[in-house]
Amino acid sequence: MTSTRTTRPESDLLIHPGELLAEELEVRGLTQRELATAMERPAQAINEIVRGKRAITAETAVQLEQALGIPAYLWLNMQSTFDLRRVRQERATRRRTAPTAGHGPVNRGGRARRAGGRTST
Repeated sequence: MTSTRTTRPESDLLIHPGELLAEELEVRGLTQRELATAMERPAQAINEIVRGKRAITAETAVQLEQALGIPAYLWLNMQSTFDLRRVRQERATRRRTAPTAGHGPVNRGGRARRAGGRTST
């Protein structure tokens, strides 16, 4: 029996899990400081997550699970999805801006140039 693997189209939309955390706090009427207190974390750490400046680690995911009741694996999945999309977008950008083969300096003599301008034989 053969199986066919299908791939789902992936969105280009980059949403840091901190944005979703901010929305969750708003819906619950909680402040970042109140969440930080419940998690026994500095308020600055929560603020950095909300602003997308800090990643959600496994430890943070467990603390969010305990404080908000949202499973840790969801926070980690959101973070890893964000990280993968960001890396793919960065790589695609580098490929678009990198010089293409054949557009660099031309060595018309057919020999490799070494440092100092001498050619190898």
